Amino acid sequence: MEELDKLRTELKLRGFSPLTVRNYSFFVEKFLLKTKKPAVDLSEDDARAYLSDLFETKSKNTIMLAAASLKFFYIEVLKKDFSQVRMPKKDKRLPEVLTPQEVQKLINSADNQKSRLIVSLLYSAGLRVSELVNLKVQDLNFQDKTGWVRRGKGAKDRVFAISETLSKDLEEYIKERNHTYIFSKDDPLTTRNIQKIIKGMRERASINKKITPHTLRHSFATHLLEQGNDIRLIQAMLGHASLSTTQVYTHISTDQIKRVRNPLDTLYMSDQN
Repeated sequence: MEELDKLRTELKLRGFSPLTVRNYSFFVEKFLLKTKKPAVDLSEDDARAYLSDLFETKSKNTIMLAAASLKFFYIEVLKKDFSQVRMPKKDKRLPEVLTPQEVQKLINSADNQKSRLIVSLLYSAGLRVSELVNLKVQDLNFQDKTGWVRRGKGAKDRVFAISETLSKDLEEYIKERNHTYIFSKDDPLTTRNIQKIIKGMRERASINKKITPHTLRHSFATHLLEQGNDIRLIQAMLGHASLSTTQVYTHISTDQIKRVRNPLDTLYMSDQN
């Protein structure tokens, strides 16, 4: 379809990630096939009807992604108005977080060196899974114990610290292999591959929580906050454009909540004095 080609071209020119290009193209193609209309005849009612049908079978997050896809398509490709289509609001659910003990248990459940290094790096650097699979050997500087995420989310570069504990093992692993990418030779691993590795480790570790690569990123940020690190530093380490995105971790740091003296206990202490 000509419209899809225009969409992909526009997304690439704007610097969107390959994953975003794929997702937006998927939903727009489904929309065009369902409406069976020429692009010139598409209206906001068509978009509204398509999104309404999704509420019957799809999750809120899926519907939000579909709405964002159509909004970009209408405004940037078709040059049509989209202001009357109400966008669904995101559910305000707190992300799952592992305790430090659970992270250690997960890492210890690895059945090979590669899996152990992958999970250790995801957690210790707070990387997105898409960032990890695209890390190249040349992006790491073991002398300075730093690494670079190249063209992360929002096409931005950022630096991350390499764990002292992990650095030596990672350096030896790389030296023994002729790899372009840290964990693969010529092409990046798929994110699905990483998800399967973590699923197997979770089962072996007998951890009942749902664990995804992003769970390790959430845990990294929460543990940094619990150690007393400034939230703006954590924002920079995660590569968040907005502080409000990082502030979710102020709501899930249970360790900090437990350290607060309950006012009822304070009342009873006053009575005893």
